[in-house]
Amino acid sequence: MTHRPFVIQARELASTYSTHAGLPPLAGLGSFADAVQPGLSVEESVRRHKHHHYALRRLHQLFIARITSEPLYELKMAWSHQGWLCAEYVAALRARVGEMREPPLGLEKVPHPALELIFDELLAAPLPELLLGLYETTLPAVREALQRHFTETHLLADQPTRRLLRFALIEFDEILDYGRKTIAALVTPENRATANQFLETLRSALASVGGTDGTSPNGTTVPPRLFSGEPWRYNGVPQRDARFPDPFNMGVNAEVFLYDSLQPTNAKVLMMYFKRLREIDVPEMMSSIITETPGKPWGYYRDMTRQLWDEARHAMMGEVGFAAAGVDWPSKVPINFTWSRGLNTQLTPKERHAVLYFIEQGLMPKTGKRHEWETAILSENPLSATFQDFDWADEVLHARVGRDWYVSDMPSAHAAIAYGDACWSKVLIDWDSWRRDGSTAHANWWPAAYQQYCERNNLTPCPQVASYNTTYQSIRADLKDISASG
Repeated sequence: MTHRPFVIQARELASTYSTHAGLPPLAGLGSFADAVQPGLSVEESVRRHKHHHYALRRLHQLFIARITSEPLYELKMAWSHQGWLCAEYVAALRARVGEMREPPLGLEKVPHPALELIFDELLAAPLPELLLGLYETTLPAVREALQRHFTETHLLADQPTRRLLRFALIEFDEILDYGRKTIAALVTPENRATANQFLETLRSALASVGGTDGTSPNGTTVPPRLFSGEPWRYNGVPQRDARFPDPFNMGVNAEVFLYDSLQPTNAKVLMMYFKRLREIDVPEMMSSIITETPGKPWGYYRDMTRQLWDEARHAMMGEVGFAAAGVDWPSKVPINFTWSRGLNTQLTPKERHAVLYFIEQGLMPKTGKRHEWETAILSENPLSATFQDFDWADEVLHARVGRDWYVSDMPSAHAAIAYGDACWSKVLIDWDSWRRDGSTAHANWWPAAYQQYCERNNLTPCPQVASYNTTYQSIRADLKDISASG
C-alpha cells in the first residue's frame, strides 16, 4: 500500500499553514511538510529497535571479550570505549522498546540466524579479519540501519526514537573514523587478500537478513561458518605488546612511596602516573567478569562496562602524564599485568569482583583517592590535579557499582569486604617464583625513570627519592603485610 497520493496532497495543503509570527514549527523538530509523511508504525519501529538491540548487544560482547587477549594497548583502550558506548545504547533501546506497548519485550531473541552468524564470526576472527569485517562491513551496515530508521520514522510521533538515533549516529561516525585510521595503520594488502572469503561471508549474511535491521532480506540461505565452526572460548590470560617487555615486574611499590610523608610531592606525581597507567590491567580483569557472568540484568553489564571504561581512561591519564613529564615509559617504566593475570587465571568471576570491591573500599577513606588528589594539589601540577580529581570521583561511582552488583549478593557489607580480602590474598603467591623461573628480576626501574624526569624538567634529583627501593614482595598495594594476610 502506498501513501504517495495522500502525502503529495497533504504537503500541498500543509504548505499553506503558518505558525504565529513565523515561529519555528513543531518545537523545532521539523517542518509541517515533513511532518505529513506518515512514517513507520509502532510495530515496525519496535521491530527495527529489536534488530539494533541485538547488533549492539553483540558488538558490546565482542569489544569487551577481546580486550584481554588483544596485545595492542591502543586497541584495548578503544574497545573499552566502544564497548561502553554500545552498552549505553543497548540500555536506551531496551527502555525505548518498553515504552512502545511491548511487555514482554522479547529482546533476548535472535532476530535472524544470519545476524547471529555475523557476530559469531567477528568474535572468533583473527585481528586483520576482525578489523576489516568490523569497521568496513558490519559497523557501516549498523550505521546505515540506524540512519534509515531515523529518516523513515515520524519526526514528531516517534521523536524519542529519533533523539536516541541522532546521538547514536554521531558516535558511530566517530567509531567508524577510528576504524578507518586503525585499518590504515595495521592492515596490509596481504591481510586484505587473505580476508576476502571472510568478508564475502559477512556480506552474504547481511544480504540474507536484509541489513542489520532486516528491512530488505533477499531470501538467500545463511552462508557456512568459517572461524566460528567451533564454539568461541574466552581467553582470560592478558596479552601485551612489545612496549611491555617486563610484565611480571613488581620491583617498585608505588603505594609505600606515596604515603611516605618525607618524599617530595613532585616525585609522587610521577609515581601516580605509574599507578594510573598500570590500571590497564583493570579492563583486562573486568573483561573476564563481564564475559564470564551470564544472565544478569542489563543494568549490571551497563554499570560494569562503565567502570571498565573509566579504568581505561585512568590508564590513558597515566600515559598522558608521562608524556607531559617527558618520561619514555616503554623504556623506563615496566607496566605489569600480575594483578589481572593472577585474578583471571586463579579466581572465579565472583572472587574477582570481590577483590575489585575490596580494593575500591580501601580507596574511599581519607588516605585513599583523596590523599592522591591532595598530593597533586600540593605539587602545583595542574594536570595531575585534574586527573586525580576525576579519578577520585570515578572511584566513588565504582564503589556504588560494587554495592549494587556485588555486596547485594553477600550476607553483609562486612562479609563482602572480608571475602574480597581473602580472595586477593590467594593470588599474591608468585613474587619469588617469578624471579626464580626467570620471568622477571623485579628490577628497580624507579631511579632511571626519576632521573629522566629530572633531566627533562630541569630539576635537581633528590638523593632520597632516587634511592627508593621498596618492592611488593612483602607489602600489598593496600599496604597490608602479605605474610600477615595469609
